[in-house]
Amino acid sequence: MADLQDEPHSVGVGAEDVPVTAPAFTGGALDRAAELLAVHPVADGCNTLVWTLRLSPYHDIDTPDTGVDTDIPRLRAGGVGAQFWTLLVPPGRPRPDAAADQVVSDTLEQIDVARSLMRRYSDSLCLALSADDMADARNRGRIASFLGPVPGSTLTDSLGALRAFHALGVRILAPAGAPWAEEGLTAFGHEVVKEVNRLAMLLDLTGCPPAAACQLAAASKAPVIISNTGAAALNPHPGNVTDEVLLALRAANGMAMVTFDTARTGDSLHAVADHLDHVRAIAGPEGVGLGASFGAERGGPRPTGLTDPSGYPHLIAELLERGWTESDLALLTWGNAQRVLRDAEFTARAAQHRRAP
Repeated sequence: MADLQDEPHSVGVGAEDVPVTAPAFTGGALDRAAELLAVHPVADGCNTLVWTLRLSPYHDIDTPDTGVDTDIPRLRAGGVGAQFWTLLVPPGRPRPDAAADQVVSDTLEQIDVARSLMRRYSDSLCLALSADDMADARNRGRIASFLGPVPGSTLTDSLGALRAFHALGVRILAPAGAPWAEEGLTAFGHEVVKEVNRLAMLLDLTGCPPAAACQLAAASKAPVIISNTGAAALNPHPGNVTDEVLLALRAANGMAMVTFDTARTGDSLHAVADHLDHVRAIAGPEGVGLGASFGAERGGPRPTGLTDPSGYPHLIAELLERGWTESDLALLTWGNAQRVLRDAEFTARAAQHRRAP
């Protein structure tokens, strides 16, 4: 069950405020979904808005008509209480072969844009560095904002960049594409994992080949995540996670967060729910989360009913009608993400007694 430290502040889940094309639900499922999200809001594992704002810095996300699929009214309408803002360059974007120093420069610029976003919209967004920050933001009616992941390719033969990113507020690292994790962990890769654990950061295995993902999950003493994915058993897209990796996540107390990317999870809300059903069946109720991958300019393909964050209540209503219990839904939306963060912090406290920087 989600960790309720204090009586939570109700997060605005007025789904009626922002129209969403979605199926009608029976038996008050949509009302029950809104009530649940008011107490256990969504902790979304992936949003690319930082990249979009870097390219178009004059968007105002305080209003719904911004030309992007993410803004504060839609986040609130969907019951989003925590957001992981990815600092990766989206797939297919420029600079796939950028030199290491250029990747670092790009990442620092992304961090600057993200922190500027927190400052500009401080009444709604607040930088979060820990699980306590996540709960505190919810209780104050704000959206907890975690920075990351940053690309593992920014680390070469020194952990200094990792510690610098941590000092800037980054809490997630993505090893995919890094030379120290591509074909099995190198000696330096093992040091990276140990330092990530010591810093209470999370490893995001999105995009890692199955063998590498399993090795990373086993090497980390803290839970790992996959911030946006689908079930390869339902759709063998290269970005989707295999059952082998889902079982490794279950063994490592990690979680896979299901995306709303039509190429990976289908073109309807029902198809996304199918992927959530499968991930829960293999990884367990404590191993599934939500990582929609919103944040792009409007017009891209999205599942019907899930075209922006305001669609979350409709997805929860669908899962209620499929027989998900409210306790399992509380884990899906909030509890699993907070538990992974708390476990990482517990691991860090133990590691800091044994390992100096």
